[in-house]
Amino acid sequence: MTKNLKEGEYALFENELSGVEKADEEALAGLIQPETNFRIPLLNVSPGVTIYRVGKSFFDSARVARKISEKEQELEEIKIQLDSLGDDRKLLKKRDKAESRIESLNHKAEFGNGLMRTGNPVALLDSSLIDRSVKNMSGYLQNNGFFDSSLGFEVETKGKKAYITYQVKEGPPYLIDSIYTRTDNEEIRKLLNQQASKSFLKTGNFYAQDDIIAERNRIEEMLKNNGFYMFSKSYLEYFVYTDSVGKKVQVEQRVQKPTFADKHNIYTVDKINFRVNPPSDEFADRQVNRELHGIDFNFYRDRYSEKILASRVLFDKSSKYNRNIVIESQKQLSNLDLFRFVNITFDTLGTSLTANIFTQPAQKYQLTNQVGLSITEQLPGPFFSTSLRNRNFFRGGEILEFNFRAGLEGVASATNQGVYQSRELGVSGSVIFPRFLIPFWTSSLEKFGKYNPNTRTQIGYNYTNRPEYTRSGFNGLLSYTWATLNNRQQFTLNLADINFIRTPRVTPEFRQILEDLFDQGNNLVWSFLPSFVSSISGQSIINFNRYGDFQSKPSSLLRLFGESGGTLLNFTNTRGNNENTEIANFQWLKFQADFRRYYPIDRKQTFAYRMNFGIAQPYGVSNGILPYEKYFFAGGGTSIRAWQARRLGPGSYKPNQGEGGRYDYPIEQPAEMIIESMLEYRRKLYGYFDMALFVDIGNSWVIGPDQTRPGADFRFDRFYKELAVGTGIGLRMDFDFLVIRLDLATKAIDPAEPDGERWVLDNISFRSPFGIKGQTVLNFGIGYPF
Repeated sequence: MTKNLKEGEYALFENELSGVEKADEEALAGLIQPETNFRIPLLNVSPGVTIYRVGKSFFDSARVARKISEKEQELEEIKIQLDSLGDDRKLLKKRDKAESRIESLNHKAEFGNGLMRTGNPVALLDSSLIDRSVKNMSGYLQNNGFFDSSLGFEVETKGKKAYITYQVKEGPPYLIDSIYTRTDNEEIRKLLNQQASKSFLKTGNFYAQDDIIAERNRIEEMLKNNGFYMFSKSYLEYFVYTDSVGKKVQVEQRVQKPTFADKHNIYTVDKINFRVNPPSDEFADRQVNRELHGIDFNFYRDRYSEKILASRVLFDKSSKYNRNIVIESQKQLSNLDLFRFVNITFDTLGTSLTANIFTQPAQKYQLTNQVGLSITEQLPGPFFSTSLRNRNFFRGGEILEFNFRAGLEGVASATNQGVYQSRELGVSGSVIFPRFLIPFWTSSLEKFGKYNPNTRTQIGYNYTNRPEYTRSGFNGLLSYTWATLNNRQQFTLNLADINFIRTPRVTPEFRQILEDLFDQGNNLVWSFLPSFVSSISGQSIINFNRYGDFQSKPSSLLRLFGESGGTLLNFTNTRGNNENTEIANFQWLKFQADFRRYYPIDRKQTFAYRMNFGIAQPYGVSNGILPYEKYFFAGGGTSIRAWQARRLGPGSYKPNQGEGGRYDYPIEQPAEMIIESMLEYRRKLYGYFDMALFVDIGNSWVIGPDQTRPGADFRFDRFYKELAVGTGIGLRMDFDFLVIRLDLATKAIDPAEPDGERWVLDNISFRSPFGIKGQTVLNFGIGYPF
């Protein structure tokens, strides 16, 4: 890192804080400039600096500057031509291309080439940045109640390395002694008192300016949601009086009067106008005017259902203004996917509001093509998908949609440990209704419109060509979806999911396995007969604090799924599956609960975990067998990562081994119950690179004895001894729009070994860092595992 430094330059190796006891040390450290370069422990090497220097070695800044000059000259010539020729399409395209290129070159001139932007330069000792850091930290301490604090610093140099110690004297933090509000508006005072428990400012707490900022935002939102349309946080002023003896502060909150009126007034909605603008002026004379539920509609042409649109407008005439309801109405109208934009504005007259909803139709037809990589088990594979949408198909907000998808993917064979190519193809046609259909009554639209209800009717065909079999199926679906106003809870009810599945090709090796299992009393072969599979299922997703954003707040997600298969067969005399069955029927009950939690420790470190439980029980005509797609499988990149996909378990059953040794399990293992828990510690390294340490615990089981797989059944007196444990380290490249994941996992506890011999982590040594063959597995994935 210190190589090629000039005379008087020092590489900054360490920023240290001393004397911090009650203040937030992480927040203070985040104000220090510059940050030291990440270094690999023991090796004392910074990958970021190395990458930056490699990029800089062939970066020609003079050449980039020449290109910028040439492109700017070219842009000027294009603009001159546009002035003389008008808006010529080709010239406009050239202009946009030149402007984009100049922007890209300016970015390159400022930040360097791709390697330089991926890495980072050596952090150097800089006195001006030290002064700025001291100033920033002093301001932070003052803003957080440490009014008697002071800062100093010391710089120590060793060779070309610099070490800075920032010395903090905090002093006692000041506490909030009292809070009082000054306002002559009794309506505002009443609201403040009613919601005082939600205040960010509380007596006895440490003083913090962030709490005042949060309180101003809270009060503004509260008042705007209770009719105070013209109120803004600029009318709120805070005065803080300090007691240096008692180390306390008094906070005065003042609500200033508006300049345009005697007081802040409550506004009510007096009129609602809904206008669908024509795509161009030539349609301006083809307008239709209607009124429904107090909303005045103005359409170009008679092409929209005012009932559907009115159901998504969540405020009424004579109602008090509520900003959250207005924003939610805008979202609900946008979710219809009928309009290019939805704008809601208000005109005022006294304390009355006229709501104006302006929209413009989206394109009637939309063709969308996608090309990318997908991965579910082993290696990524390319896919291509296309969809055609016909909006407002029946003039009631319906969407007619056709989808086609084809892809290749690397999957683990069901009869071999290797990775093979799987080909998939799917086509479907669906109609999406923005309301509940049967069995709900017509008036439900007005009642449930705020929950963004949708009904999907779909027919489709799927084809899968795996190494051991080819499977195809026709399916039909009637599905309802809805969500709560804040989108915290999403619900899906598949009222009818009907499939006819065929398996026209089974390899001789796989057929022999199925026949051997049948001879031993396992009827799995029935899952590969032509099958009629129908079910009713429901799913609820509860999102706590926007799980998936992975920002600075703890968040969670809970997914509950329940399914009843072959329910209608309970009312018929259908015979159970047997050796003479030509078309198999199935009955089953299935339940799954998946909980995920994300907890940030600080700006660079997070802790995440997942718990997954699932159970599926065949009954009736199934004769103990599930449709193959309804089984659970353990192992793989999003399950217990130390085992190959679909190869773990069930229970303590030891599968037959292949020629590859102890962990070469050729046959995938379907199960009826699964318990999984995955824990991850994630840390940012530098640039796009993150790392993770993880532990995965879990297994799968069958319900009831399985003569062909001893030890596979779930038993309360031993299941905890059959939990597999895998652990490992991961490298992630987070590009914001894409996360590439490499997880190296090794088996620590293997339930397939005899009781007392299941600890296998001691197979790892300096001579065998990955243990015995097959013990350590490398997983490649797209996105986080959970």
